[in-house]
Amino acid sequence: MVEDTFALVIHGGAGTILREHLTPEMYEKYIAGLKDSLLRGYEILKAGGSALDAVEAAVNSMEDNYLFNAGKGAVFTKGGKNELEASIMDGSSLKAGACTLLKTVKNPISLARQVMIQSPHNFIGGEEAEKLAQRSGLEIVDPKYFFTEHRWRQHLSGLQSPGNEPPAPAPKGTVGAVALDKSGNIATATSTGGKTNKWDGRIGDTPMIGAGTYADNETCGVSGTGDGEYFIRHSVAYNVCARMKHLGEPVDTAAQNVVEELRKVKGSGGVVALDSKGNVAMPFNSSGMYRGYIKSDGVAHTFIFNE
Repeated sequence: MVEDTFALVIHGGAGTILREHLTPEMYEKYIAGLKDSLLRGYEILKAGGSALDAVEAAVNSMEDNYLFNAGKGAVFTKGGKNELEASIMDGSSLKAGACTLLKTVKNPISLARQVMIQSPHNFIGGEEAEKLAQRSGLEIVDPKYFFTEHRWRQHLSGLQSPGNEPPAPAPKGTVGAVALDKSGNIATATSTGGKTNKWDGRIGDTPMIGAGTYADNETCGVSGTGDGEYFIRHSVAYNVCARMKHLGEPVDTAAQNVVEELRKVKGSGGVVALDSKGNVAMPFNSSGMYRGYIKSDGVAHTFIFNE
């Protein structure tokens, strides 16, 4: 690795994102949200900070932005609740932390990191996870904090539709980040509100290490977004790393092949991935994916469609 090489790649969700449903004003708001996330992480990496710090900051930015389905912008369950989840992984040690079924934690990714740091476990959910957040000094909010009008409308319209899916196009919604720091370490973080009108208590791929999140300095870091059930069954995030390790594929080829395998089984979504040399991959098989990357030159590249 060249000294001072560092990079960050992010996504803000993939799914049925159609140009005709995205006004110029909303397009610019999404681009601004992606750029803010990239620059938050970039400043940390530029200053010599860790990949873990960078991905946490990048994801915090999107969790605090109502546009994205994580944190403030989380979707509603079938029962009209917000149940959030997240995971984080350190590619240098393969340590990980994950949390799920959160109703009062403002920034789930920060709790996932505390699970990794403070507990002997990888994954904690529900009430005990929220108690850990309180003990860790993380911001706790009233569940009403997560209410947004546009998500509530999606929830109500979905209840009237077969399968409880919103009839209007909506992102599958997840946010994620992968960073490579100046020390050559890779970290991945992923956070979500889940799937609109999911059953109460449903746990998706986002907090599952190997499904929605994976990081290994020897190969790459991966964060996924899309149909969670498929990502779980096909171990999507780990599969990208495995193809690099066992087949010798470069990161872009490995990521594209995994996303293509998803398409063959009718799984929709995409991934962002980053290897130890700073090579970026952002394949998706849906109509769009909010995504972007930034490297040591400080130029933020952002995209929504096949651009």
